[in-house]
Amino acid sequence: MKKPELLAPAGDPEKLKTTLHYGADAVYLGLSEFSLRAKADNFTPEGLSEAVRFIHDKGKKVYVTINIFPHNRDIALIKEHLTLLKEVSPDGVILSDVGMFEMASEALPDIPIHISTQANITNYRAAGFWERLGAKRLVLSRELTIEEIKDIRDKVSLELECFVHGAICISYSGRCYISSFLANRPANRGECTNSCRWNYTLMEEKRQGEYTPVYENDRGTYLLSSKDLCMIEHLDELADAGIDSFKIEGRMKGVNYVAGVVKTYREAVDSLEKRPFKVREEWLRELAMFSNRGYTTGMFCGRQPDNAYNHDEEEGYRMSHELVGIVESVNYGHGLVALRNLLKAGDKIEFLSSGLENRLFEVREINDQKGNPVESGRNEERVIISLPKGVRENDLIRRPVRASSLLHSQTD
Repeated sequence: MKKPELLAPAGDPEKLKTTLHYGADAVYLGLSEFSLRAKADNFTPEGLSEAVRFIHDKGKKVYVTINIFPHNRDIALIKEHLTLLKEVSPDGVILSDVGMFEMASEALPDIPIHISTQANITNYRAAGFWERLGAKRLVLSRELTIEEIKDIRDKVSLELECFVHGAICISYSGRCYISSFLANRPANRGECTNSCRWNYTLMEEKRQGEYTPVYENDRGTYLLSSKDLCMIEHLDELADAGIDSFKIEGRMKGVNYVAGVVKTYREAVDSLEKRPFKVREEWLRELAMFSNRGYTTGMFCGRQPDNAYNHDEEEGYRMSHELVGIVESVNYGHGLVALRNLLKAGDKIEFLSSGLENRLFEVREINDQKGNPVESGRNEERVIISLPKGVRENDLIRRPVRASSLLHSQTD
């Protein structure tokens, strides 16, 4: 079996380095003007060129997003952007609009075109249409079941990609208008305010001022706020169905999230070569450690069950670990750490390093960059601490934010 590609988000240069460090085969990124994640830090045109060179030097692939639904005023700007991409030469462009497909085909004849999930590809006739036009890859609709994916795979030969982890937009394939109406921030142009995560009440027009809270009970379900997608237990089924690329959502997520998810899915994808596929308990523990809204398999296994929706405050975002810092260099058992949080002597921390997962180490001493002892270091400062064997440059450091049975404490 050909091992599926692991495709990860790169919302900014730091996340880009992190995704590659933890094992992504490819990344997707973009400029704010043409991306459905306009609020992410994203890249400048100059930064995009540097990023593509960096990725290619690492022997990895990069796909650039142009997946907004453009208006007339956007056409000239997109034409300029395509000229830049011709010079930069990414491994593919991701788009959803047929007009953009025509423009990209003319301007970038040698660069593969991937059709975004926003194009709502839910059947083999639509897949065949894009194949005949010359698309290289389809990012399938999130509304498909695994059985439907098999049917599409049987009838087309181009590459198939699907999301396997991350936030789920409750609107059809992410084409949402709630944000436009409530906040004048169009989601289809990358400015979504995550309106589906807000709290709502229901009012009948003839009962002005009588509000009914919208939540799940024995007779109904709160529909707007889905749990996050997690398909790590079903990667073998997706691979067998013919998926060529597993995509992780998260250009808006923090570096802690990106590192943990990519590392975990890297291990899982590599394990697909041995059958039967066995899901490790540590993968599930790892995925529960950073910000999530609870997990669901979405529509892949059929209709999403009622308990796949969040309906009260206890079912909102949860996390058990927070980012402490990033190891910038390692030297004889000590490391220079770029802090992202307060760190004090006596704190217990965990390294996101192979073989060291779920083990706590006490910080016995902290030194500044000149080697002088200090009691603590703050966010954006750099300090020197001792490191256990096995920690690498660019590894992340984190710690529990509450008591957790997930960790086995060990002093070193």
